[in-house]
Amino acid sequence: MSRVLAALPSLLALVLAPLAACSSPSASPSATTAPAAADSTVLAKSERTPTTDAAPTPVGDGVAYFAGGCFWGVEHYLEQLPGVLSVESGYMGGHVDSPSYEQVSSHGSGHLEAVEVRFDPAKISYEAVAKRFFEIHDPTQADGQGPDLGPQYLSAVFYTSPEQKKTTEGLIEILEGRGYAVVTEVRPAERFWKAEDYHQDYYASNGKTPYCHSRVKRFGD
Repeated sequence: MSRVLAALPSLLALVLAPLAACSSPSASPSATTAPAAADSTVLAKSERTPTTDAAPTPVGDGVAYFAGGCFWGVEHYLEQLPGVLSVESGYMGGHVDSPSYEQVSSHGSGHLEAVEVRFDPAKISYEAVAKRFFEIHDPTQADGQGPDLGPQYLSAVFYTSPEQKKTTEGLIEILEGRGYAVVTEVRPAERFWKAEDYHQDYYASNGKTPYCHSRVKRFGD
């Protein structure tokens, strides 16, 4: 009996040693640090900026979309405005992904020839850009623009915010008050598909001038 009692401390030490090891923070890193790493990974993903595929059409100040006949002429005149950073020709308002010029021209995609205008709001307002748009094409022509006829050449403003919509409608009211029968459609912006490279900066690249666009100071300023 005395031998058994004498051996008890050693037996207890053997039993308690594994328990002490499991409760030690450094003994099992997978049990304590792995969940924290997983949480930080999830957080990082949730904070990432959406890709262009997830949000293809920019929204807010600094970008505007217009359709007013052949996009070559609209691009040519709008990129001359001080404060405009870039203008790209493309397609908007249809039902086909990645439409080609041939699809748009044959009325198979439902798109309008449009431009994406990026501008610096600190240097030029959306209203100033929109006013110039209404002055460089005929907003009263319902079947196209100049000699370019067809639904792909219709006049439209694609707004990206309630403010742009309100501003556009206000400009149309001014024009109507001046006797213009405006047919320009005011529609929410959809996905903008950039046109083929040979359409970009067409007049500058080819040394030509617009044949169906010119500026008319419709607002009297």
